[in-house]
Amino acid sequence: MNPQKRIAIYGKGGIGKSSTASNVAAACADEGYNVMIIGCDPKSDSSITLLGGKRIPTILDLLREGMEIEEEGDVVFEGYKAVKCVEVGGPEPGIGCAGRGIIVAIQKLKKISQSMKEMDLIIYDVPGDIVCGGFVAPIRKGLVNEAYVLTSGEYMPLYAANNICKGLSRINTKLSGVICNSRSVSREKEIVSKFANEIGSELVAFIPKEQIVQDCERDGYSVLEKAGGTDIAEVYRALARNIMSSDCAVDPRALTDERLRELTR
Repeated sequence: MNPQKRIAIYGKGGIGKSSTASNVAAACADEGYNVMIIGCDPKSDSSITLLGGKRIPTILDLLREGMEIEEEGDVVFEGYKAVKCVEVGGPEPGIGCAGRGIIVAIQKLKKISQSMKEMDLIIYDVPGDIVCGGFVAPIRKGLVNEAYVLTSGEYMPLYAANNICKGLSRINTKLSGVICNSRSVSREKEIVSKFANEIGSELVAFIPKEQIVQDCERDGYSVLEKAGGTDIAEVYRALARNIMSSDCAVDPRALTDERLRELTR
């Protein structure tokens, strides 16, 4: 029996973490894996495209409302191809730490959910541009055993990705790969490939910018469900296979800011 994979995808806000996470979840479910996606984002939209556009209650909202969460069915919802969908939610603006909330919610989830133990893959969709003390909580608590960084070839997403690598190094966490979610900038694949190589890792997927991804999201579906015959669906399938078969991770070596700027010129 293969060990359970528990991965987190980090990257700059708005770079496409939720879209990538949900499409990987759908692709793995298509392959017959038992998959859970845990959205740790205050927007609580990590799983929405696996649920036909339906928004589900978050654990933190229910706890704030004083609800006694006693059964898995209170917070775990079944989506596309039986993917288990959970939304942790987030703190109210200006109040509290998202990291602490994530831990409280996941500890509650682990207490009531038996299916977590049965999953082949658990994906944590974690917010934040940097690995701060709060957002790194899933790793510190041993909830995650693999980390990926998502970026484009633009300077700011690469800057965030580089910062994330610094954070991972500080907490002795290895990096399993770099994913490029393209914004169609010039020499993008070359830039991100060089970045990945120079930090000691590799580019595990280049996701082209395709309008069909946005169209599917607007309709409330993953690309795999709504447009499974497209080339972009095959890119997500390849990424999913890469993640499920990967056993290689490295200690990332963050670049200097000067070198990072040179890469993007």
